[in-house]
Amino acid sequence: MTEHHIEVPALDPGGYTIHIGSDLVTSLLDRVSEQFPKSQPFIVTDKGLVDAGQLSRLQGDRNVGHFVITPAGEVSKTMQTVTAILESMEAASLGRDSVVVALGGGTVGDIAGFAAAIFKRGVPVVQVPTTLLAQADSALGGKTGVDSSLSKNAFGAFWHPAAVYIDVHTLETVNDRDYRAGLIESVKHAMIADADYFAYLESHLDAILRREYDVLSEVALKNCRIKGHVVQVDPTERNMRRILNYGHTIGHAVETASEFELLHGEAIAIGLVGAGLIEVELGFSDSTRLDRVRALLKRIGLPVTLPQSIRPDRLIDLIRRDKKAVDRWPRFVLIDNFGQIHKQGKEYALDVGKATIEVVLEHLYG
Repeated sequence: MTEHHIEVPALDPGGYTIHIGSDLVTSLLDRVSEQFPKSQPFIVTDKGLVDAGQLSRLQGDRNVGHFVITPAGEVSKTMQTVTAILESMEAASLGRDSVVVALGGGTVGDIAGFAAAIFKRGVPVVQVPTTLLAQADSALGGKTGVDSSLSKNAFGAFWHPAAVYIDVHTLETVNDRDYRAGLIESVKHAMIADADYFAYLESHLDAILRREYDVLSEVALKNCRIKGHVVQVDPTERNMRRILNYGHTIGHAVETASEFELLHGEAIAIGLVGAGLIEVELGFSDSTRLDRVRALLKRIGLPVTLPQSIRPDRLIDLIRRDKKAVDRWPRFVLIDNFGQIHKQGKEYALDVGKATIEVVLEHLYG
């Protein structure tokens, strides 16, 4: 399979290359050594990747220092985990010549990237995303961080990777639920940036669900081009980059309110439907476009309605705590059509009243 390369230039601390291909993991340490010939790699991964054999694939016959996040998943996305990683690196006598290699999904990438950003005031991080969600989104934009006891991604830093290696071969070991949930960022990218890509997802979904390498490579390529462009234009989320938050304001609240029983992608699927309902309420769209979105999400196997166990007042409280909120209420990214963001002047997000959100939440219960 052809290896693709996408350049993301002009970022702080520098631009980077996204490599897309199959079986990149087995040669990755050699590639890191070529890029950083005098540096010491340190791998951060989680127990699930160890059990799946991905750490062994990466290390080969090398004895490379590493930290295994246990348990895997959002529950470990805390300052305590970051501290444990930093102290493990210190114990290994690593210095500013080290390179953190983040092998895993979005949680690993966020934690490892944050650790790299603050270890010895900042060392490079190489992102090796192993899930669809991370390959489409979290590994690419330089956002790193952990959760607080009150909200997601409360503490963190912008720390752009030195390189990203997307090995579609790693998706073989992802369980079916995580795999399907991971498709949500691809759906979001298509909705905000490329109507043809949305149609591609509709027509190629069966092949995507069969995990055919060529199709997965094309999906990764389309995702990286979309997100790479947005990040290049607005690396620290001053304006345009807010479009990547489409569906996430409600989605993050749903994820937290579910006590993380819903996967991130499952919660964001509900958030995308919520965004569509806002658009209908405000007259930006009739229900036709939303029907298409719901149909695709259902084919993927993702939820499109709120669980009855989640109270609307709890969601409103969490929406108020959104990290992008100003005066305790966030602004919302909406679209006029597939690939067309609704703008007010130069602004990519707009005010939506609490009353409208309350109506939308009622409709989300199905």
